[in-house]
Amino acid sequence: MSLASVRAFFAEKAPDIAVIVLETSTATVAEAAAGHGVVPAQIAKTLSIRVGEQVALVVTRGDARLDNRKAKAAFGGKVRMLDLADVEARTGHPVGGVCPFGLPTPLPVYCDVSLRAFDEVVPAAGSTHSSVRIAPARMAELTGAAWVDVCAVTD
Repeated sequence: MSLASVRAFFAEKAPDIAVIVLETSTATVAEAAAGHGVVPAQIAKTLSIRVGEQVALVVTRGDARLDNRKAKAAFGGKVRMLDLADVEARTGHPVGGVCPFGLPTPLPVYCDVSLRAFDEVVPAAGSTHSSVRIAPARMAELTGAAWVDVCAVTD
């Protein structure tokens, strides 16, 4: 159902963007990068976070980590990662396929400025074998995301 919700999202909002389904897993940054022939940094991973009672998604480049100090300043409180069951319940997507597209109920979406280093990024598309290729600015536009600086690149 998750892949179907992402396909429906793109059919309605951006029919020019194709959902790519690979035979191999794209559940990790390394697997996705290998499967799509890009550097790990170009994979757009989606983090599911909670600040107090608010749940949100942060999309960042594959080689970045959430910087606790920056995130606390940006979101106004201590940031915690959702547990695995809560991730799927909130996003409708399994871990390894989480993305800001085709959500069952709207969640705030944030794109980390680190994504702007690329003309095109590769986020998951609702399953552990699916992805899309999209410009970071277009992804932010389609999901109503705000740009934030909350990550540090780990090299």
